[in-house]
Order: sequence, then C-alpha cells, then structure tokens
Amino acid sequence: MTSNQAPIGSGFGMRSEPADILDGVDLSGKRVVITGGYSGLGLETTRALAGAGASIVAPARRPDHAREVFQAEGIDGIDVAALDLADLASVEAFADAQLATGTPIDMMIDNAAVMACPEARVGDGWESQFGTNHLGHFALVNRLWPLIAAAGAAGGARVVSVSSTGHKLSPIRWDDLHFADGSYDKWVAYGQAKTANSLFAVQLDRLGESSGVRAFALHPGGIMTPLQRHLPQEEMVAMGWVDEEGNVNELFKSTTQGATTTLWCATSSQLDGMGGVYCEDCDVAVISDPADPNARFIGVFEHAVDHGQAERLWAVSAELTGVNAFG
Repeated sequence: MTSNQAPIGSGFGMRSEPADILDGVDLSGKRVVITGGYSGLGLETTRALAGAGASIVAPARRPDHAREVFQAEGIDGIDVAALDLADLASVEAFADAQLATGTPIDMMIDNAAVMACPEARVGDGWESQFGTNHLGHFALVNRLWPLIAAAGAAGGARVVSVSSTGHKLSPIRWDDLHFADGSYDKWVAYGQAKTANSLFAVQLDRLGESSGVRAFALHPGGIMTPLQRHLPQEEMVAMGWVDEEGNVNELFKSTTQGATTTLWCATSSQLDGMGGVYCEDCDVAVISDPADPNARFIGVFEHAVDHGQAERLWAVSAELTGVNAFG
C-alpha cells in the first residue's frame, strides 16, 4: 500500500517563500526541465531556480509568448522550446531534441495543467484533462528518461509532479477513464487527473530508485493563477475562493508561496533517500480520513498514493501512449 507518508518536521510551512527554501542552495551546473514554467506557479518556480544558478529548459505551447514573459520579467538565459502536452507527436519532437543534446536532466518538474475546462478531446479521443495533465507528462518523462537516469547515475535526479488537493474529487475511473458514457463533470475529470499525477510519482519512484532517481507529488496550495481561467466569477464566489468584490480568501497563498513546495521537493536535502510521497506546505503530507471534516483541505487520500493503483495506472498509461521507458 503506502510507506513513508508522514510529515518529517521540515521546519517550513504554508507561508514559506522561495528564498527560505533555497537559502544557501547553489544549483550551478544543474539542468531543469519545467513544463508551464512561464505562467503562474511555474513562472515563480523558474525564477527561483534560475536565481539559484540552475540551467532551465521551459517547453511551451506558445514559445514566442513564453519568451516575451521571461523578457518582461527580467529572467535571462531560459531555453524555450515548443511543446504541446496534448499532442504526443509534439512531445516526441521536444524529447528527441533534448536527447540529441545529451545533457542530463537533474530535475524534471511536471507543472503545466488545465483545470475544470469544458469537455474536450485530445490524442486518441482522450478526455483533455487526463490526456494533458497526466498522459502528456507520462509520455514526456518516459521519453526523456535516458537523460534523467544519466543525472541519477551521476549523483541523483528528481521528478516532481504537481498534483492538487483536487485529487480528492475522484479516484481513477477505471471503467470509464474518458467519460465515454456522457457523464462528463469538469471537477470529477480534474480530480481524476490530479490523482493520476500523484500515482505517477508513486510508481516512477519505485521504478527509478535503482537508477538514482526519486519522484515526488505535491499540492501547491490554493493560489489564484491563470489556472482558473475557465472558472466564472460566480463559481469562485460560491466555492469561497473570492468574495463578491473579488477579494481572495485569506487562506490562499501568494504565487511565490505556492511555488515553495515544488522547490522543496525538487531541491531539499531533507528528502534525500526518500521518494514516492505526496507533499504539501513544504513537508510530507499525512494520510487523511475522508470522514474528517477537514479532509478536503488537509493531507492526501489513500487512493492517490496506493502502490497497486499506481502500478495499474502505469500499465494503462503505457498502453495508451505507446511509451514506456521500463517496458
């Protein structure tokens, strides 16, 4: 089932900032690939890692826009390349270009996502949130595996999968992954995709540990970013995210605070020798009981860190994408 899924007392918390996490950390000579690295949490993650000396590759569906963002933000030296996670041919082309460089990847951060969008199909008729958030990243990491494993062998590498407390909205819908029955619900679909993001890290860690690669999943916290672009104001008011005047709930994090758990998972020596766990607020999360009134917001549900579920999802994902570095 699960192991090591308990807080370690990191000393950090929900209001920690990137500077707290990276204090004294020198990432010179480290190469990072981060999807969605030019927007929202991804932008702050990129800014912090670049500031610590890392070499950043930021694949983008709109490369020219990404370059404009980095220029406007004063973040120099970012390698931008075309990538559409919803298109496996695009994933293959990006990966092939990276493989051709032969440069090991020390940190792979699967950050890009879509949330609660209208029903749409990508790939081979896949539901778009599952196809983009999970299957696209699954294919990308598997294709880049030789470079990730090379860094693992040279001193260790990490893969960080940005999940969400949204995983609590749905386990994997094994009987109907893509809502073929016409029952599409944007939040259930998002929940399934975020569960998949967590299970991906669980199984990748098991498969990659012998190569020096550890994997982590995380909930960044509640943050207002472009991820909410599909949500009307009245829906966010009803959920308590904002009030009628548009003021954000005080329990939400700032964008920089939202990047810190990703940064902690990617860089912290406190996690050396660990992996396959779900983290939140810069620590390993507790397993939460669905019957607990606070469970929707604290901890991780068992279905998102279950080893059997993770192994099954890996096999299904490999079959759907036709990609498996461990096959």
